[in-house]
Amino acid sequence: MKSDLKKYWSRNLKYLLILLSIWFLVSYGAGILFAEQLNTVRIGGFKLGFWFAQQGSIYVFVILILVYVRLMNKLDKEFDVDEK
Repeated sequence: MKSDLKKYWSRNLKYLLILLSIWFLVSYGAGILFAEQLNTVRIGGFKLGFWFAQQGSIYVFVILILVYVRLMNKLDKEFDVDEK
């Protein structure tokens, strides 16, 4: 039982680290570090670097929340800690 909980939390932390890394890369990387290179592309009249800094990182964050919910529901069922 105790080893199952360790596996559960280990996988939970793995999911968190992966998803937060993706969010960091999108928000910081695309919005700040690579903004100059991305600004050569335009979407709807706006430079892509600006778009990622203002809108894109928010969209990615919402998508990552939905992915996390789905992963955690699956993980909860696997370890039998889901709400019944």
